[in-house]
Amino acid sequence: MRPLMSLRLPLLAVFPLSVLVGCATVKPRPAEPVAMTEAVTVAAPGGLAAPVPVPVTAVELGTAEVAPTVGATQWVSAGVLEATLRAAEQATGPASTTGRFWDVVLAPTQMSRSIVQRSLQLVGMRSLRRVSRGVPDDCSGFVRLAYRSAGIDLVAHGFRAGENAVSAIFRRAVDVGSVHHQSPRPGDLVFFRETYDRNRDGRRNDGMTHIGVVEAVDAHGTVTFIHRGGKGVARGRLNLSFPSRHQLEQGGPVVNDYIRPAAKGSRAYLAGELFAAFASPEGL
Repeated sequence: MRPLMSLRLPLLAVFPLSVLVGCATVKPRPAEPVAMTEAVTVAAPGGLAAPVPVPVTAVELGTAEVAPTVGATQWVSAGVLEATLRAAEQATGPASTTGRFWDVVLAPTQMSRSIVQRSLQLVGMRSLRRVSRGVPDDCSGFVRLAYRSAGIDLVAHGFRAGENAVSAIFRRAVDVGSVHHQSPRPGDLVFFRETYDRNRDGRRNDGMTHIGVVEAVDAHGTVTFIHRGGKGVARGRLNLSFPSRHQLEQGGPVVNDYIRPAAKGSRAYLAGELFAAFASPEGL
């Protein structure tokens, strides 16, 4: 099971495509010093978060460098983030930078990279039948294809009577202890409930109905995930700080995409409203 302690940062770990998509043969090169004065927020006992201003100079980080700014969002590479956290460790002690975040997020496994890389390859595909007839052409088939790239069969444990593929995968994640509600990392599964009326009774009692793969998390906590939706494989956005907001302000960036369309007099629902849980690939 995951430790209850979590480490939250104004600049979350977002691995740019240059990291996620095969750069194992890139030779290290000196990086220009990059001055950083971001405040590192460390979770304290009782769930309180205390900002710790930490000036950081990113030097001798090999290929690490600040990634391009996209809109109002600044993306940082894993190397720059690591430098920030090492400074935070010196200021607050090693206990704040141990556990899942330090061991997994800063050193993404080949497993996670393979899952995200395969997911990215499928973006824009209208039908999964073009690449495989061994999985259903739906959201569960998409994540099964993505996880196969890491040698994981998400439904190897089988199905129970009346169980759909999403709930079967969720049951397996619960059994192995990989379900969590912390900040996700690339490659994690993201589960949603009640995204459609599965049993057609007009009520929201359908349980787990949708699933995707986390691609990245931006500085504002908006999760970009990849999923097989109604128009094919596409990206979606999810922000749990503002679950019922599509945009924070008119004309501003989208923080939650609509994931259940309006039907039979009911309104449309956002990803943040129907979010259920994340799950890591380890143990699956």
